[in-house]
Amino acid sequence: MSESLFQSVFFRNVRAQQSLIAGIVLVVLCLCLSTMLRADTAADNTLASVQLEHWSDGELKLLQSLSIDNLPSLPASAGNRFADDDRAAVLGHRIFFDTAFSSTGTIACATCHQPEHNFSDGLAKGKAIGETDRRTMSLLGVAYSPWFFWDGRSDSLWAQALEPLEKSTEHGGTRVQYLHLLASDERLRKPYETLFGKLPTLEELQRFPATAGPLGNEARVTAWHSMTPQDRALANHVFANIGRLLEAYQRRLLPGPSKLDHYIRALESGDTEIAATALTTDQRAGLRLFIGKARCMHCHNGPLLTNNDFHNTGLFPPDTLPVDRGRIEAIKPLLASEFNCLSVIAVSDRGDCEELEFVKTHGLELVAAFRTPSLRGMHQGPFMHTGGFSTMAQVLQHYNKAQATLISDDLVPLNLSETELKQLEVFLESVISAPAVSAQWLQPPK
Repeated sequence: MSESLFQSVFFRNVRAQQSLIAGIVLVVLCLCLSTMLRADTAADNTLASVQLEHWSDGELKLLQSLSIDNLPSLPASAGNRFADDDRAAVLGHRIFFDTAFSSTGTIACATCHQPEHNFSDGLAKGKAIGETDRRTMSLLGVAYSPWFFWDGRSDSLWAQALEPLEKSTEHGGTRVQYLHLLASDERLRKPYETLFGKLPTLEELQRFPATAGPLGNEARVTAWHSMTPQDRALANHVFANIGRLLEAYQRRLLPGPSKLDHYIRALESGDTEIAATALTTDQRAGLRLFIGKARCMHCHNGPLLTNNDFHNTGLFPPDTLPVDRGRIEAIKPLLASEFNCLSVIAVSDRGDCEELEFVKTHGLELVAAFRTPSLRGMHQGPFMHTGGFSTMAQVLQHYNKAQATLISDDLVPLNLSETELKQLEVFLESVISAPAVSAQWLQPPK
């Protein structure tokens, strides 16, 4: 082959290869561009679904009212000047996890109020020494309520903490037992005396029965009345201070932001990218039902998603009277309590007792009425004060088919479709908050 012919063939092959390579590159570029365009279109469609989802000014105000960002500062605690004292919180934390504060040495506050369950226990009824009558409420945000227990029979968090310590089905101890415990354990005695003053010496403790109190079996009550009035007053004072210490710790147990809060923040800032991912389409539909058609905000409103009021939720047959009469049965013990806001024990630290002074004492609406729990403290079923519903779907079905009872016609069926019920259910998953609490408070002290 001549040199000129060789060069001609060679360059034709080179040009062919170059054309082939260029063609391949062009195809790859087209494919990449097509993929990018499809991805951009999908993203645009997702953002458009949020941008096109219109919330009226009134609806936006409702949403903002639910934001954890609007949670005010903790209210003052009437009867507890140590409520926000760090030293009291540290000692209260120790007591909260200490099983020595029970008659058996096996039960602590944390037995039923477990950090891993948002300070509840995941059981239908609380179980300590025995079984309680109602489900264990979460403690997240509890300090914001003016009333405590499902029926509101205590008017302060420190007074509420005292009842389980003596109740036979819970801690089962006595006031004098706890006095002995504080005075004889140096880890407890020293920080207690720093806050509240001197405890009886070990020699002085000999005049106090080992276990005595105004509640419990005959032996305990007899031993209590064998004490002098001054010694009983001292035991009551120390007992009340235990409640004050527990309150100081429990005021630290606050909920953190949820998916709902991230969504509301995105709406407020106009960040459609965050809004598109904070809640799913079904959760946004459920949110619209929550603030509107489903009438959930009648009871579950404000940053903690509770009005802290009492409502008859119809958890008994419509043609019978309720066995558990709730709020109406709590008024008498509330007013008679030796630890309420107006009591002698609270008077030295007492603040505003307006809630107690003007409490409603009678009315059909108090019968079988129970306090609305915060939805932020939800962790898992069972639900309601009876623990009778194992899933949220069952709760929603209950309200969807609600029937008026012999004592109230407030409950009316929601008549939501199955799709709407599911949307509402998945939305409620977005409001659950983990504790916004330092890790040190979520486990027993070292």
